[in-house]
Amino acid sequence: MATGLEQQLWAAADILRGKMDASEYKNYLLGLVFYKYLSDSELREVYEQENGQTTDFPTRSIQYQTLMDWFEDDSEELAEIIQLQKGYFIKPSQLFYTYRQQADRYEFNLTDLQAGFNELERQGDQFKGLFADIDLNSTKLGSNAQQRNVTITEVLRALDEIDLFEHDGDVIGDAYEYLIGQFAAGAGKKAGEFYTPQAVSRIISEIAAIGQEDRAPFHIYDPTMGSGSLMLNIRRYLSNPKQVHYHGQELNTTTYNLARMNLILHGVDQDRMNLNNGDTLDADWPTEEPHQFDAVVMNPPYSAKWSAADKFLSDQRFERFGKLAPKSKADFAFLLHGFYHLKDSGTMGIVLPHGVLFRGAAEGTIRQALLEMGAIDAVIGLPANIFYGTSIPTTVIILKKNRSSRDVLFIDASQDFDKQKTQNVLSPKHIQKIVSAYKERTDTEKYSHVASYDEIKENDFNLNIPRYVDTFEDEAPVDLVKVSDEISKIDQELSEKQSDLLAMMNELAVNEESQLIIESTKRILAGGDHE
Repeated sequence: MATGLEQQLWAAADILRGKMDASEYKNYLLGLVFYKYLSDSELREVYEQENGQTTDFPTRSIQYQTLMDWFEDDSEELAEIIQLQKGYFIKPSQLFYTYRQQADRYEFNLTDLQAGFNELERQGDQFKGLFADIDLNSTKLGSNAQQRNVTITEVLRALDEIDLFEHDGDVIGDAYEYLIGQFAAGAGKKAGEFYTPQAVSRIISEIAAIGQEDRAPFHIYDPTMGSGSLMLNIRRYLSNPKQVHYHGQELNTTTYNLARMNLILHGVDQDRMNLNNGDTLDADWPTEEPHQFDAVVMNPPYSAKWSAADKFLSDQRFERFGKLAPKSKADFAFLLHGFYHLKDSGTMGIVLPHGVLFRGAAEGTIRQALLEMGAIDAVIGLPANIFYGTSIPTTVIILKKNRSSRDVLFIDASQDFDKQKTQNVLSPKHIQKIVSAYKERTDTEKYSHVASYDEIKENDFNLNIPRYVDTFEDEAPVDLVKVSDEISKIDQELSEKQSDLLAMMNELAVNEESQLIIESTKRILAGGDHE
């Protein structure tokens, strides 16, 4: 995406940045970008309906006039055709373009925008509740209605300067991803609720697609989907990206709505979107077909608490392992949930803290069972400080079913990153190195190792990466003769400096008091008493 577009998007965010924190103002910005996209997309659809498909659209004022002419001629026909083509219809009076025109004439009113939100939410389940987190009456926008009106007017003007269709490629979705990433950077720990860095998403997605590039339809599942970004990346590596079906669940309602917007903005049709707002661990979902998927991708909250109630011992997701993840650390509960929903021919990638590799007790029992089944295909160690809100190093675990071997590939990529301000970043070359190592599945000194099942068993099923990949660097040997010569040289230089200093002090001795100071200094330099 062009840097200029990013700057325009962030300029719009500047208007709200001083009024509330990132976790709040992202709702306004992303909601309005979404509404603008739907409005502008409708204008383009109307123009194409009247003039035929084109890549050369006139100004929005001409597109708007085309819509108005049709609306005045036959409003019912217009609404019916656009509803059929787009899945929604926004009345001319409620288009984003109309609100912008009203803003320029100082006629805009927040109640009109709220009415537009309400009307769109009534147009089917895909829009229901999408704007619930945009509180246009919040005092953070202004202490009175007039001030709130001014604030949103400024935001409308800033956002309307952005042409979401001006670049080739998925600019609308990319613009959205850029904003989400920027908000995550400023949202601290809250960022973990909704965003996985693109580099990590690409590693998991590219690996998950290996051997399945031509599968269509392709079903992907993320039980802790956040903004949906991790699922969306799979399209980059498949031959039929328009035949990907997205299945996702998210506990946080605000983040769930964010994912719905994100998928719509990335051009995902309603019939390829199966999303649920619920607690992944508390009750299994989905239970209807399909309930197993070609790829499962996850970045769950690390070491979260869960009930670990006895009822889960008879839950199909966990019962075969005989133990439950501890109450204080749900990491393996998330992993086993995802693994249960993986097809026999599929691939799963999950991001977790390193503790899952070596902690004992119930976690050790579960880990051993997975290794005995041959379920753990690879363990990839990532650098520290690449996730927003936490600096801890993480690991990507790749799982498969019905493997012919029980060996495990270990990759230590913890030292491969670029330092950018306070964040470590994986560049394309780092991503490619990891994926290539996964594909080649060979031993590379200080980077990768294929450990046999027997080797892992000898290590008591401990998967701590340093046990298998030795990254220790020997210190350079010390040249004692050289060091001795350097010490002698330093002693000689020090002696010469002391002589120079004493000579200078003798020249300064003008009275009895200064002479006493000089004599005392000489004793100190000679190593005598300091009295």
